[in-house]
Amino acid sequence: MISIEGLTVEFGGNPLFDNITYVVNKRDRIALVGKNGAGKTTMLKIIAGLQAPSSGSVNRPRDLSIGYLPQQMQLSDTRTVMQEAEQAFAHIFEMQKRVDSMNEELASRTDYESEEYQELIERVSTATEQLALAGSNNYQADIERTLMGLGFVRSDFDRPTAEFSGGWRMRIELAKLLLQRHDVLLLDEPTNHLDIESIQWLETFLATRAGAVMLVSHDRAFIDNVTTRTIEISLGKIYDYQVNYSKYVVLRQERLEQQQRAYENQQKQIQDTEAFIERFRYKATKAVQVQSRIKQLEKIERIEVDEIDNSHISLRFPPAPRSGDYPIIAEEVRKCYGDHLVFDHATFTLKRGEKVAFVGKNGEGKSTLVKCIMGEIPFDGSLKLGHNVKIGYFAQNQASLLDGTITVFDTIDRVAVGDIRTKIRDILGAFMFGGEASDKKVSVLSGGEKTRLAMIRLLLEPVNLLILDEPTNHLDMRTKDVLKKAIAEFEGTVIIVSHDREFLDGLVEKVYEFGGGRVREHLGGIYDFLEKKKIDSLRQLELSQKATTKSAPAEKSEGKISYEERKELARRIKKAERTVTTIEEEISGIEYAIDILEQKLSTPEGAADMQLYEEHGKLKKQLDEVMERWESATEELDELKNMNDK
Repeated sequence: MISIEGLTVEFGGNPLFDNITYVVNKRDRIALVGKNGAGKTTMLKIIAGLQAPSSGSVNRPRDLSIGYLPQQMQLSDTRTVMQEAEQAFAHIFEMQKRVDSMNEELASRTDYESEEYQELIERVSTATEQLALAGSNNYQADIERTLMGLGFVRSDFDRPTAEFSGGWRMRIELAKLLLQRHDVLLLDEPTNHLDIESIQWLETFLATRAGAVMLVSHDRAFIDNVTTRTIEISLGKIYDYQVNYSKYVVLRQERLEQQQRAYENQQKQIQDTEAFIERFRYKATKAVQVQSRIKQLEKIERIEVDEIDNSHISLRFPPAPRSGDYPIIAEEVRKCYGDHLVFDHATFTLKRGEKVAFVGKNGEGKSTLVKCIMGEIPFDGSLKLGHNVKIGYFAQNQASLLDGTITVFDTIDRVAVGDIRTKIRDILGAFMFGGEASDKKVSVLSGGEKTRLAMIRLLLEPVNLLILDEPTNHLDMRTKDVLKKAIAEFEGTVIIVSHDREFLDGLVEKVYEFGGGRVREHLGGIYDFLEKKKIDSLRQLELSQKATTKSAPAEKSEGKISYEERKELARRIKKAERTVTTIEEEISGIEYAIDILEQKLSTPEGAADMQLYEEHGKLKKQLDEVMERWESATEELDELKNMNDK
């Protein structure tokens, strides 16, 4: 579908890409990976047509639709949320305008028998059919479903976008992109501004409704759940793996080990050959052999070993001064902004050394409670800090507080104390500020670089209560691993506000859920919490079903079901599995029929055949309906399996 051939990009004489060739196929799910600065964003921009390569080409069909979501963009603030989302369907409004105009012309003319009048009728008919094919009848429902999937509620739809934070406005841009149903989606860090529930919704959308997808993300769980192909950019080359990220990590390690062995074997061969040439260079009886070895040496294609990231230093926080046994005691904490209740009855106690997560949808009060703990805003109720508590706080806007007039190295040198000062260069290297980058002025750094620098500065301060608000935004996976290991070994208390499931996994032992004006405590790790949420909603579903069933049997003790019920459940699971398989076969048949039609429509004869357009529209509508049935069937199957696991 998209063919990248001989792609070369140079910056200041240095190659970023060197003669890269690969193909993006229909329905590909590609994760673009590589260390910061490898060229991932540049690759997306080139495919999107926003940047030209130094040489090579990107070949795509003329009518191919590509949607690109950058990390940062200029956002419009002149419309409501709904009006902004409707911009995704501007083509429908334009088509409707043309149809209305032609209908007005028809109504005003009286030359019914003329050739021009008949041509006008045909144009109106064609335009009306094209309008129906474009989905003019159901776009409103698509908008509502997409906005709500990304975390908006109906009461948000008529609010001006100017009332929302930059993160929420980025969600609107993502919604517009998804609604436009592009053939190819290019997404650069799409989860940076999403909460866990919205990320999971996006995973399902990309897996079931999107065409080809190429994305850059540092959310390991997200790319594992979405992608089936991984393209690594390293030292100007690409390595293409037909597997998801977790499997790629294993295969990459195997490749590097094989590469290293091949390199060592070749080096030994070269050394032996050079030693032979040197030894017998001046012996006439060996002249033929010497010349043969010289030619052999010239023909050897030298193996290059990929640059291995050696930045995995053992980074540790300074020893935490001992705090009291209970660093935070909150009782009946309440916060309102005017008539808007953020949360109420927040009551919890953190013990020294605990590591906990604050999770929930954006806007439910996670950062607000952090600000209450920091004493930055007033609140009702009691919130006490324990004896000798020293807080290290990383806020989402922390990067803006750095001194732009000094260098990266000086920023860290001013807070480092003791032996750690001898390791500043190593620490900077671990966070991608190695070599000349450490001598840059802070003012010239990108937003992501400033975030990393602010994180390093926090790591070096002797504190015993760490509060980290979205610490992994703008960190690549290797850097996140360094940070995660440091937090795991930190002896103090930690509160992490994050939507990154993989980062939180194995790090926190307690989860506080924010939502509906409440703060609820859940014991266990992040995946225990997510599983419990699934079970809880199933229980609620079961209870509501029991309430509406007249002959509902008496409730048994929780978690216990009889042999007969277990047997019935197994039968229902098999039936649900057959249903899913049948629907998937139906989807494959419809997609095949659509492919055949689209091949016909790509010819001049097919493009002029309105019956093909009508048939194409019917198949597309049928596919949407079947996809919705498939989603419902798979959800039912998952629920039945979860019930069976209880």
